[in-house]
Amino acid sequence: MSLLVNSSFSPEDLDVLRSALDAWCAERHIDIKSVEAQFAASAALDLYQAGHDSREKLLHALRDHRIA
Repeated sequence: MSLLVNSSFSPEDLDVLRSALDAWCAERHIDIKSVEAQFAASAALDLYQAGHDSREKLLHALRDHRIA
């Protein structure tokens, strides 16, 4: 998990993150409030900060990422 010290996200960043996470959860029929979704959200933050900064890029990266 990345360290989010001094990180800030704009409303647009949060929209991208939430949209990709919602799509990922819907594809897998996972409740957004589940532990698995929490792990995916953490991975999404890391992937977003690594440069997957659009919904499409982030969703693709989440699909390829092994979620704990």
